[in-house]
Amino acid sequence: MPESWKNWSGGIACEPGSIAAPAHEAEVLGLVRLAAASGQTVRVVGTGHSSMPLVTTDGGIMVSLARMHGLLGVDETIPAATFRGGTKIWTIGDPLLERGYSMITMGDIDRQAIAGALGTATHGTGRSLGNISSALVHVRMVTGSGELIEFDAESDPETFPAIRVSLGALGIITAATIRVLPAYRLHEKVERVPMDTCMAKLEEHIASNRHFEFFWHPPEDVAEMKMLNPTEDGPEAVADREGERIGWSPHIIPSVRERRFHEMEYAIPAEHGPECFARVRERMRDKHPDVGWPVEYRTVAPDDAYLSPHGGRDSVTISIHQAARLPYEDFFFDIEPIFREYGGRPHWGKVNSLGRDELRSLYPQWDTFERVRDRLDPGGVMLNPYLRGLFVSG
Repeated sequence: MPESWKNWSGGIACEPGSIAAPAHEAEVLGLVRLAAASGQTVRVVGTGHSSMPLVTTDGGIMVSLARMHGLLGVDETIPAATFRGGTKIWTIGDPLLERGYSMITMGDIDRQAIAGALGTATHGTGRSLGNISSALVHVRMVTGSGELIEFDAESDPETFPAIRVSLGALGIITAATIRVLPAYRLHEKVERVPMDTCMAKLEEHIASNRHFEFFWHPPEDVAEMKMLNPTEDGPEAVADREGERIGWSPHIIPSVRERRFHEMEYAIPAEHGPECFARVRERMRDKHPDVGWPVEYRTVAPDDAYLSPHGGRDSVTISIHQAARLPYEDFFFDIEPIFREYGGRPHWGKVNSLGRDELRSLYPQWDTFERVRDRLDPGGVMLNPYLRGLFVSG
C-alpha cells in the first residue's frame, strides 16, 4: 500500500511505494541497487522544506536519512567538519562549539538536513560569504549506479562542482565535509526604518557588515534591517539595548519561522539588485496590496558550482512569500517575470515556473553537469519526472 508524503508547506505531495530509513551506508547501497534492478526511482527526503517537486516519487522508494545523523569528526588542519548526510543544520552548532568551531555561515532557516541544504545551494547573507555548498570539501556518496565513492575537488575537478549543487540527481550523500571557522560570537542589531531610508544607504550597510539583510514589510512600507558582526564581547555588553543581542553564531544567525509559507526566490546579479527590488516593490504596491508577508533581500558571494544560482557572480537574492493556507500562484507568477528580466536564477528549493530550456540558458556549465550526471547515474535511478524533465533531453 503506497504511503503518503507532503512537504513542509503542504503544497507538494506524493505517494511513494515505500519510505525507507537506513541507518548505515550498506543499507543505502542496497536500496539503490534494489531500485535499479526493479526499475524504481529513489528520492531522498530531509525535512521537506523544498517548494518544488525535487523529492517526490509516486510508487518509488523515498529514502529518509534521519537515522544517519551526527558529527563524525573535525579535521583541524583545514579546518573542516564531517557530518552524516541526514544531520539537521540546527543540530550542528552545539557539537561544533564543543570542539571550538562554527559553520562559516548559515541560512535564515536551519531546519534542513545538511545534504538537502548542499543539494539546493541554501545560503545566508553577506557580501563575502558564499552559500553552504561553497564550503564543501569532500563527500561520500552512493551514486545512482549503485557505487559508494568518495569525491573531492583535487581528485576529480570535473565532478566536484557538479556535486556541490546536485539536486540529489547524482546519488545520495551519506557524509559531507565542510570547511568551518574557529567559534565566533556575533553582535546582532535589528532596526526598523522607512523603506526609502534603507535604500538610500543600502550599499553602505552591505559593505560595512559581515551579514546584512532587510525585510520589507509592505503594509507599513518599512524595512526591518538585520546586521550581524563578529565580536569578542559577551551577551552582557548589550543586555540593556533594544534590538541588540550577542551570542555564538549558530544561536544568532537563524530565525524562528513558526508560520508556514510558500516562497519564491531569485538570485540577481548584485549590480541589478536595487533596481530589481524597486520594480518588485512597485508591482506589489500597485497590483498586490493585500499581500502582507515581507520581502527578503540578501547578498551572496560567487562560487564555482555548475548549478549554483550564485555561480560566477556576486548576487542579491530577493524572496517573496505568502501564507501556506492562501493562494500564491497569481502573485508569484506576476512577480517572476521581473526577476527574469534581470537575469535572475531561481532558488532550486523554492517556487518557480522554469523548465529545461529556460534554466539551461542561465547556466554556462549545464551540459557539463549533465555529462557528470549521465556518468554517475546512467540508468536515471535518481530522476523523478521533474528532474527527468530538466536533465534528459528530448
